[in-house]
Amino acid sequence: MQEVNESVLAEVERIARKAGDLIMEVYARDFAVVDKDDKSPLTEADARAHSFIVSELKALSPVTPILSEEDVGSFTGQDKYYQYWLVDPLDGTKEFIKRNGEFTVNIALIDSGKAILGVVYAPAIDVLYSAAQGFGAKKVEGNETASISVSSYVQGELCRVVGSRSHGSDAMGTFLQRLPQHQMVAMGSSLKLCLIAEGKADIYPRLGPTSLWDTAAAQCVVEVAGGKVVTLAGEPLGYGNTSKILNPYFLATGAGDIDWVGMFSDIV
Repeated sequence: MQEVNESVLAEVERIARKAGDLIMEVYARDFAVVDKDDKSPLTEADARAHSFIVSELKALSPVTPILSEEDVGSFTGQDKYYQYWLVDPLDGTKEFIKRNGEFTVNIALIDSGKAILGVVYAPAIDVLYSAAQGFGAKKVEGNETASISVSSYVQGELCRVVGSRSHGSDAMGTFLQRLPQHQMVAMGSSLKLCLIAEGKADIYPRLGPTSLWDTAAAQCVVEVAGGKVVTLAGEPLGYGNTSKILNPYFLATGAGDIDWVGMFSDIV
């Protein structure tokens, strides 16, 4: 069983940072892009980060299975303790290709369907978000480390909504029409969830497809920071059923007593 402590969290942070260095080596030069079977893009950076992360996690936790976006077929299922590592070596490949800096390395430890440790590293801007149950949530930007927590939205105030830079939807348009006062913030990759975690946005409605590895690490950061990530049925987004790779639609929110699910569950 993989226990969570400060040294394990620090090691996962190191792994994420080094994977980010490998990604940036590719980012700094020309690179090829190919389409995977699901038509999503793949680059050399995805593959290099995947290989490094898997190797390092196996050294850290030899018996804990690993589910990575880039090698789903090798995943043998959760271990007898219902644990596994869930990895997106390069979340936001479309942003990577566009060279806008909004891509991340995501590493989470799942225990009984819940992300109990999560690290999100954005190498192009050198920003790391890190959290674990019992150890708080933090943001490391350059040499500055700060504890983070979600904001508390009060109904009637200007609502800060974060959404995808590359994945719009009609449902999102309907969602925004129901908010009398809102400010839209576009962001790529799991950084959208991290904006909720650090209190820079009030709600992130994800009314389009995501996969397990897209959300787990950042969801841990949001939840440890005091927020919620729930389905449109009001249940926490979970990771216990790995036979279903796609997440349901969800809402990520900060603190406060607004019934976001009740307001918007009929949109899709």
